[in-house]
Amino acid sequence: MQNIDIVGMRHDLGQTRRGVDMGPSAIRFAQLNSKLSELGYNVKDNGDIECSSYETGNMGDPHIRFLDDVVEHCKSLRDKIKELLKKQTHPLILGGDHSITIGVVAGMVSKYPDLGIIYLDAHGDFNTPETTPSGNIHGMSLASITGRGHPSLKNLAGKVPMIEDNLVHLLGVRKLDKLERENLKKSNISIITIKKIDEIGISEAITRAIDDISQKTSQGKFHFSLDVDSIEPSVAPGTGTTERGGLSYREAHLACEHIAESKNMVSMDVVEVNPILDHANQTGKLAVELILSAFGKTIL
Repeated sequence: MQNIDIVGMRHDLGQTRRGVDMGPSAIRFAQLNSKLSELGYNVKDNGDIECSSYETGNMGDPHIRFLDDVVEHCKSLRDKIKELLKKQTHPLILGGDHSITIGVVAGMVSKYPDLGIIYLDAHGDFNTPETTPSGNIHGMSLASITGRGHPSLKNLAGKVPMIEDNLVHLLGVRKLDKLERENLKKSNISIITIKKIDEIGISEAITRAIDDISQKTSQGKFHFSLDVDSIEPSVAPGTGTTERGGLSYREAHLACEHIAESKNMVSMDVVEVNPILDHANQTGKLAVELILSAFGKTIL
């Protein structure tokens, strides 16, 4: 029986829409733990990492808002994951906004130094304090992971970059800031936009990413980061940065089903579920369904 260790990150300081700190509760309320257990996993819920709030945090520099708090939260998450990895387990992190992925990856590369990442998102998250129009750190996650941006973020793993550009696969992107777009074009990151997915299909897109990581790494292992804003807003309304034209319900499931079939996913985070903006926990329930698909639930 394989192990899954759940960690909640009630963290919302990487962006400005209140409510995403309740994402872990919304996902758990949709019976995540019991449904994973029904798949045959040994599930342990480790509770939530303690996080400061808008009321107690320090916004600091408006070009990189709440930096000190985000760094401390990501350090705590990094250290928790490193502790969990002393046993054979699959860390499953529930966000919270997408800045938490910096801490997730910082922990995972301690065991998997050539870890790949499949990053499913409507946005590039490739801004730095010099390019960001908002100052929101959830828009800097992928930049930090690949060694760009503020030293306090990109150095969290003790090595820079945490993940090399050529092991990063950004899928489903459909909204980029001007300077962010220019920097992504200069990078060696594999980018499959939503237009390209329209042309080749989600099955081919996700298979290309999995195969490429398998060829470029010693074990083919990867982290899967799922931002629910990658999905069409009518399907996943409970998120703070919706963009029309996202993945359909079945496309999102098929991507996760291919992830499971690869047997190379070693960790997963699900981010940006905001129950305040949701309808009857529709997005929280969807998050659970997609997690189950990524961990091997099948129709037959």
